[in-house]
Amino acid sequence: MGFLGILGLPLGYVLQWIYEIVGNYGWSILLFTVIVRLAFFPLQVKQQKSTARMSAYQPMIAEIQKKYAKDREKQNEELMRMQQEYGYNPAAGCLPMFLNLFVIFGIIEVVYRPLQYILHIPADAIAKAAEVMGLASANYTTQSQIVQQVQQNAAMFGDIFSPEQLAMIQDFRVDFFGINLMQNPGFELNNLLIFPLLSIVTMAMLNVVMLRSSGQQLQGSMKLMPWMTSLMFVWFAFQVPVGFSLYYTVSNLFQFFQSLLLRKLYDPEKLKEQIAQEIEEKKRQRKAKKEVTVVKDGKTTTKQVSASEMNRLRIEMARKLDEEKYKDERTVPLSELGKEE
Repeated sequence: MGFLGILGLPLGYVLQWIYEIVGNYGWSILLFTVIVRLAFFPLQVKQQKSTARMSAYQPMIAEIQKKYAKDREKQNEELMRMQQEYGYNPAAGCLPMFLNLFVIFGIIEVVYRPLQYILHIPADAIAKAAEVMGLASANYTTQSQIVQQVQQNAAMFGDIFSPEQLAMIQDFRVDFFGINLMQNPGFELNNLLIFPLLSIVTMAMLNVVMLRSSGQQLQGSMKLMPWMTSLMFVWFAFQVPVGFSLYYTVSNLFQFFQSLLLRKLYDPEKLKEQIAQEIEEKKRQRKAKKEVTVVKDGKTTTKQVSASEMNRLRIEMARKLDEEKYKDERTVPLSELGKEE
């Protein structure tokens, strides 16, 4: 899993702590999911507001893109100006999404390697056990298979694991309502498919309500992005031990109800209207005339200027000051120095 699974170690300790309290792997995953979603709730509120803000900026963005369709440099310049003057930030809602991805990959890492992250069995002992079973130690189902084999025939590993380690693995309760969360569901018809199928249903429910809650009208390929990302994790649910699809299902359900609550608390249409009013007020302030004193060619005059004109005058003044300050310094390019001499 590499860098994406960087949260495997800390999440493993959290799951271990929960497991020591409840004594069941499935209930540990469920409680862990609830804790994670509650911790993410403030970020989800922020994302809801950021998404509504982006929706309010869409008419301005579309106008800039249309006006400077053939001048990408000017288009980017105007978007930067919009960011500075109106608080437009296209990356404002990305933090919750990236954090959620890291947590998901961290959970996948823990589900891959429960001996390493939850029971904290040494890596060399795990590698020896995998060798005895004829398994590749890096395979994502290896540690789950070792757990199942130890629980069936602990004597086979008497020379590999210590008595305390064998006891921990044998006592590791991985059944959840009759489903062994260490097993890989695959695509064969069996009871292991319950949670992967539930993950598909809950994923669809969540995507629908989140798109409605965002208040955005996605166009073209952007409409498919949430579905493509979710389907990637659904594919994982069929390929890795069932513990992951349990996490993904519960997480989807929790986010579904959180999204319904957020839609009530922070209606996207009302937020868009409020932010649109803020933008119009900023535009009005920028157009409002202010009285300034301008000195030009030794003459002092008073003018009424807008905020944009004020910025232009400031830039002109800064350039004149720089020109005056550095007028005695050499400005001839190095390549021309030899020609002068």
